[in-house]
Amino acid sequence: MICRKIYQKKLWSSGDWWRWANSSTALPSTAACGGAQKTYPILGSLSQSQAQFFTHPATSFRLNGDNKIDSWNVPFGMKGCCFTTQAVADLPVNGIVDVPLAQTGEGIAECELITWFVKEGDQVEEFQPLCEVQSDKANIEITSRYRGKVAQVLHVPGNIIKVGETLLKMSVDDNAPTIQSFEGSETIKALDSNIYDSDSHDSRLGKAKVGGILSMPAVRNLAKQLGVNLEDVHGTGKDGRVLREDVQSYAAQKGIFEEGSSNASSAKQFLGGDEKHQNVLFAYGWQYEDKTIPLRGFQRAMAKSMTLAAKIPHFHYVEDINCDALVKLKSSFQNENSEPDVKHTFLPILIKSLSMALSRYPLLNSCFNEELQEVSLKGSHNIGIAMATPYGLVVPNIKKVQSLSILEITKELSRLQQLALANKLNPDDISGGTITLSNIGAIGGKFGSPLINVPEVSIIAFGRIQKIPQFAEDGSVYPASTMTVNIGADHRVLDGATVARFCNEWKLFIEKPELLMLHMK
Repeated sequence: MICRKIYQKKLWSSGDWWRWANSSTALPSTAACGGAQKTYPILGSLSQSQAQFFTHPATSFRLNGDNKIDSWNVPFGMKGCCFTTQAVADLPVNGIVDVPLAQTGEGIAECELITWFVKEGDQVEEFQPLCEVQSDKANIEITSRYRGKVAQVLHVPGNIIKVGETLLKMSVDDNAPTIQSFEGSETIKALDSNIYDSDSHDSRLGKAKVGGILSMPAVRNLAKQLGVNLEDVHGTGKDGRVLREDVQSYAAQKGIFEEGSSNASSAKQFLGGDEKHQNVLFAYGWQYEDKTIPLRGFQRAMAKSMTLAAKIPHFHYVEDINCDALVKLKSSFQNENSEPDVKHTFLPILIKSLSMALSRYPLLNSCFNEELQEVSLKGSHNIGIAMATPYGLVVPNIKKVQSLSILEITKELSRLQQLALANKLNPDDISGGTITLSNIGAIGGKFGSPLINVPEVSIIAFGRIQKIPQFAEDGSVYPASTMTVNIGADHRVLDGATVARFCNEWKLFIEKPELLMLHMK
C-alpha cells in the first residue's frame, strides 16, 4: 500500500515517506499547537520526525544528502493524509480521467468495440457498464471505476482497440470517494464506515440503475437502437425494472417495429441493428444498392483464423462409417432416459469414441509451434465443437473428455450450446482446444473439407447419417446407416498413414460401441 502526503500547494513523494518511516528519533509525548499542548494518541509510538509528518504539514523531507527533492512529486488539491492503492497515473488531472481498455484475458492484445451503453454528457456511477467489447475469445462488459460524467467518447462501434488504449475521458465528481481524508483518532471510524458503505453499494450493483430507471445493459442497448426513451416505458419487472419485453411492447405500440418479426430481427443482428433502414428496404423492394458490411465479433475472428489456416499445407482423408450400431445405442439412451432435461444425440458418443482413438494416436491431439519447430503433445483431450450462432462461428471445447462419461459430455455440450446461442461464452470455454469436430450434418450435406483451427494439427468434419444400399459378402443388398467423415491434417506434422490408422481406430469404436465399454477407464 502506498502512503502519500497530500496538502494544498505542497509537493511530496513516496521516497520522502520511506525516509521518514525509517527514522529512529525519539518522540516527545506532546506537541505544541497554537500555543497550547495538544496530544496525538494515534502517534504515541512514532518518532519525532514521524510525528512531524502529521503535526507539521509544511515540514520538508529529502531523499538524499544533497537536499534534492525527488523529481516525480505529484501535487494534490486536498488537505490531510490518506492511504490508497490507486496508481498515481489514475488520479484525475483537472477533474478529467482517462478510462482505458483493461486486460480482458491472457494473451489478449486488442478487442473490438461492439456497443456503447453511455454517451457524452451521461452521468455514470461506479461499476456501471460503459461498453461491450469482444476479443477473439468472448464478449466482455467494461465497467467504470469512477463516479462522474462522460466528457469525451474516443471510439465508435467496430473500432479495434489495443489493451491500455483510452476508451473515453470522464469528468470525475469533486465529491467522489476516490481519496478519503482523515485526521488523528478519527481514522479507524472513517475506514470502518467506508468498508460498510462499500459492502452496501456492492449489494446494489446488479440493479444497474441509470437516471432513476432500473434496467440491464442489454435492455438499454436495445432501447437505444430503437430510439426509445426508457423513462417513457413502464417496467413490469421487480422493483419497476424495465425488461426487454417492455421495450419491445412500447416500440410496437409506437409503430417503431413489429413484434415477433423474425425478418427484422435477423436483419438487425446481421447489419449491426440498423433496423429502421432495413424496414425501408423491405418496404421498397426495388432498392438494390450495394452495401458494405464490416466484419465484427466472431466473424472478424474467423477471418483472422482462416487466413492463418490457409497458409498451412493441408491434406484430407475421407472415409465412410457404418452407424447402424450407433443409431441403436442412441435410441437405447433416449428410451431409458431418466432425466427429461437431457437430450441424447449422436455427437456425445462420437466425441467419447474420438477421445478413445486419440489415446492410441496422441500425435493428432497436438499443437505445432512454427517459430520453434516444435510439436506439443497435449495431455488433455479438449475437443472443440464448431457451432454456428447468430453472432458467427464459434468453437468452444469440452475439457478433459478422456475423464468424462457420455452423460457428462452430453450435459457439458448442452451447456456450451446454450451459452453460444446467448453469446455468453467465457474465455475459458473457447481457449485451450486440442482438436476440432465440425458437424455439418446438422445443417445438411454429406461432408466438407475443413480448415485447421490454428495451432491445432487436425480437424474432422462429418455429414448427416443417411441410409444407403450396401452389398453383403454374398452379393445381397441391404440398407445401412452411413456417415462420411473428412479429416483435415497439417502435413508438416502428420502423414497419410498415421491419419488412416487413426481413422480406422475411431471407425472401429463407432461401428462396435461395445468396445468403448471394454476400453473405457
